[in-house]
Parts: sequence; structure tokens; C-alpha cells
Amino acid sequence: MSDSYLERRGEIETYFDRTAARTWQILTSDAPVSGIRATVRAGRDRMRATLLSFLPADLRGARILDAGCGTGALAVEAARRGADVTAVDISPTLIGIARERLPEKLGHGRIQFIAGDMLDRKHGAFDHIVAMDSLIHYSLPDMIGMLTRLAAMSRSGVHFTYAPRTPALAAMHFAGKAFPRGDRSPRIVPHATAALYKAIGGSGQLADWRPGRNARVSSGFYISHAQELKRI
Repeated sequence: MSDSYLERRGEIETYFDRTAARTWQILTSDAPVSGIRATVRAGRDRMRATLLSFLPADLRGARILDAGCGTGALAVEAARRGADVTAVDISPTLIGIARERLPEKLGHGRIQFIAGDMLDRKHGAFDHIVAMDSLIHYSLPDMIGMLTRLAAMSRSGVHFTYAPRTPALAAMHFAGKAFPRGDRSPRIVPHATAALYKAIGGSGQLADWRPGRNARVSSGFYISHAQELKRI
């Protein structure tokens, strides 16, 4: 991966593991939050449901990679459908929270939480890979590189999100500059859908993959686009 990817990954690790770990612990719980954060929580809930809707309802026998699992909510829902989930996040702090929140009973499913690199091929092969809001901080070339590595580990589908290039999202980014630096998350990099599709189509390493279902979620300060990448 490029030097820009490694630098950005380091920033993200610092932010989620130290700078904002407590903020994300609260945001991903049911504790009261401010109006802005409530819209983000609601948007993330809708996006999680959207990505899960891209997966089969019955996941018994399926192996799932939750790439950038955060505090583990999506992994838990996939496991409740019967999946064997490997949930990876770069932040040991968030993985610790995920383990604390792990329900005692998951039906036929199970989860292994790992603090580390979600792109590491040592995790093995999967039937489906989900990457919710874990690619949104990267340039288009770096995102394509990440998708290439994830696709190499997937037998059928990669379900990810990206930040769409919209006037509303641009305005939110501008407003976010007024927040104290310590409260700011790593910069989100918006991408136009046409440019993303062109980059996927032009990547020789993704020649066997095509964009599939997609859906946008817009909730106050949360705007994200779900995209399926499927093997052909």
C-alpha cells in the first residue's frame, strides 16, 4: 500500500484508539447523546441495517469478515443469523469494548474479535466481507487498493461504504472545521459514484468484480453510501 495509506491509517488508529475512544463508546451505546450525535447514531443504525440486508438472511455455515468492526454491533447481528464472523479493527480499545459487549448467546453463530490489520490475508477466505465506514478516509487510489485486497479474500461479495460527493456533505465538512481540533475525526474523503465505478472497472485486479446493489443513507450529520462489489 502507498505511503499516504499508511500515514492515514496511523491517524485513524490514534483517533479511534486514544483521542475519541470514549466518544465512540458512548455513540455506539444507547446512552443519551447530543442532537448532532443522535443523527449520526441513527444514520449508522440505518447503514448497518442496509449492509446486513445485502447479506443472505440465513448465514449458517457462512464465514464473514467484518472489516473495521468498531465496537462489534454488525458482527453480533451477522452471528445471530448463524455466521462465523471474524471481526477486525485497528483499535485495541474498540475491540476491548466489543468483547465486553459480546452477548452470551449468539445462536448458531460465533465471533472472533481481533485487533489488527483488516487487510491481512492471514485472516483467511470469506464468503462475504463487510466494511462499514472503514474506507471513507482514503483517497480513491488507496480505496481501490483496499478493495482489491478485500476482494482477494472474498468468495462472492464485498459490501462497503464510501462518502458520496454531495453539496450537503461538503457543507458539513466546512462546518466541522469550527469544532475544536481534538473533537475532529480524521478527514473523510468524498468520491463521486461515476469516478468510483470507473476506477473499479479500470482496475485489472478487479476484472472479475462489478458494482452491484447500492443505497444511500442520509441522517443529519451522517451521509454515507452502501455499495456491493460482487464477483462475476
